[in-house]
Amino acid sequence: MAYVPISLEDYIATLPEEEQQAIERRSKELIANERRRLTLAEIRKGQNISQASVAEALGIGQEQISRLEGRKDPRLSTIQRAIAAMGGELSLIATFPNKKRIVLHPTPTGDPKKLGRLGKSKKDAQIVR
Repeated sequence: MAYVPISLEDYIATLPEEEQQAIERRSKELIANERRRLTLAEIRKGQNISQASVAEALGIGQEQISRLEGRKDPRLSTIQRAIAAMGGELSLIATFPNKKRIVLHPTPTGDPKKLGRLGKSKKDAQIVR
């Protein structure tokens, strides 16, 4: 018997109604999460990290972290240092009309207090398809 490909939609249609509904609910949840824009405060809270801990890692006061989390348009370098202080690495995704996505990894490793300017070399970017 020869292999006959089947579309995902056709396969899902063969499942019991309860499973189809569960798949639909979960897919909507995943799409909503993907489209959601998190604030620095939400990221920090999601990592169970206090403002005081981030402030200590950055060598600044907790009140400065509070102000940073309330800013509407913080500088990229500031976000970079805050993410590094939480143990993360900042990546940026540029999407172009031809659907090509370029992921930029501007965060150098090291002490978040000493992070300097964003890397300028080509090794800081990679194309994701």
